[in-house]
Amino acid sequence: MLPNFEPMLATRWQKPFDDSGWWFEVKWDGYRAIISNEGGRLRARSRRGIDLLGPFPELEMLPIPDGVVLDGEIVAFDPDGRPSFSLIQRRTGFGGAGTGDRTPVNYVVFDVLYSSGEERIGMAYEERRELLDSLDLQSPLVMPEPTKGAGVALYEVVSQQGIEGIVGKKSGSRYTPGRRSADWRKVSVRRQMRAVVGGYVEGEGSRSSTFGSLLLGLWEDGHLRFIGAVGSGFDEPTLTAIRSSLEMIERGSSPFHMTIRYPGRLHWVEPGIVVNVEYKEWTSDGSLRAPVYKGVDLAEISDITWEAEGPEGLS
Repeated sequence: MLPNFEPMLATRWQKPFDDSGWWFEVKWDGYRAIISNEGGRLRARSRRGIDLLGPFPELEMLPIPDGVVLDGEIVAFDPDGRPSFSLIQRRTGFGGAGTGDRTPVNYVVFDVLYSSGEERIGMAYEERRELLDSLDLQSPLVMPEPTKGAGVALYEVVSQQGIEGIVGKKSGSRYTPGRRSADWRKVSVRRQMRAVVGGYVEGEGSRSSTFGSLLLGLWEDGHLRFIGAVGSGFDEPTLTAIRSSLEMIERGSSPFHMTIRYPGRLHWVEPGIVVNVEYKEWTSDGSLRAPVYKGVDLAEISDITWEAEGPEGLS
């Protein structure tokens, strides 16, 4: 039986850099997935261990060799060939509920964790890449070539193309399942983060039947810390779907550990939904400035911490 692996995670890095001891890859804007083939039976699991064959049944047809476990990203590309998280969300809907949309997806492969009856996680990064090349993976699998040393140039290219960012991976680095390592560094073009939904503001006017904004937080020392509210980036179908989901998890008291002073009538929910937001910057008091909703994330709720997602150097 093939082993189960949790994906290795990258640390955030403030700016791109050049270093001959590092390899640089595009940071894909999709769903991280570990996909394996055991005796012709494919499995596709998210970071939370969720079965991704439900929303993406075509993954069962991927030409992955028997006995191989791969790490990569499920990505939907827009007409200009750029990865689009909003397109992939049409397949999963809010909270992972399928919408019936058949937007095509690809699996972008960037690592091999198991092959020929052996774990490969102890091999150096460049050795795993060589092994990945030797598998001769075929379309519709996508396997972009990494760039050695030139992180700044790759960052400039992805910036011009509107892509999320880059990931630097240190030469000689091993794959550490389930751990966030400084051997992998992610540099975002657009400032994005994940946050836990802890409540919502009752809507007014055209949003009176849905909501005005979502109240967001990050876990800190076992408590949910309030970081602001997001009220833009929603279309009408999303507003309706989110409100329906929120109603099912409403609670009578605030899940935040501090008193929330925010205009409007506030409703509280059980922390069970993670969203992606794009933002301008962090304020000095630890709140998001100009956040915009980008979609639901399938991350484990407990992973969405101040340490992992909050600003550096701000307590």
